[in-house]
Amino acid sequence: MTVDPYYEIRAWHDFVQETVTDGGRPAAQTLIKAASAVIIRNPFAGVWADDLSPLTLPSASLGTALGARALALLGGRAAESYGKGGIAGTAGEQEHVVACVTTTFGNAFRDAIGGGEAWISSVTKVASAGSAIDIPLAYKDEVYVRSHYDAITIALPDAPRPDELVIIAAVATGGRLHARVGGMTAAEAAARTV
Repeated sequence: MTVDPYYEIRAWHDFVQETVTDGGRPAAQTLIKAASAVIIRNPFAGVWADDLSPLTLPSASLGTALGARALALLGGRAAESYGKGGIAGTAGEQEHVVACVTTTFGNAFRDAIGGGEAWISSVTKVASAGSAIDIPLAYKDEVYVRSHYDAITIALPDAPRPDELVIIAAVATGGRLHARVGGMTAAEAAARTV
């Protein structure tokens, strides 16, 4: 999991949320949501640049590393849902995070977790250290599977500093516990691709 040396990494953070019951009813299967985050220096903090490709071009290495770390947090279970995003520190721009999580990043992330057919839900923002961000999750093979619309909330007490970017990849082993508001199911989506 080597990350391109262009990115100056300060820290990695990993998160796991394991839910065994909800609404007073036990789950048929435990839901595990996990995310991995990396804190990197923002080379464009405080500087306007028309060309942000230096952040995008090596971002496959971030997608691979974060995807592998997030998948490992599922403890050997397959990822059914995924999402991505990040936070720019206050000396940066939202566009700096977006440059890190484009298709270049997304395709590598998708490969690292074992594939997926659907586009990857994403969210980005500018905020100070300790700010929470909800990384959206959706079924990896068909975005219209309603049972898998979910999120994992991440907050880092010391990041991002004003000149940093936090880049996050998230996965889950399934949809919401006890999902029951209709819509296409994961089984129906799988049958459509056969």
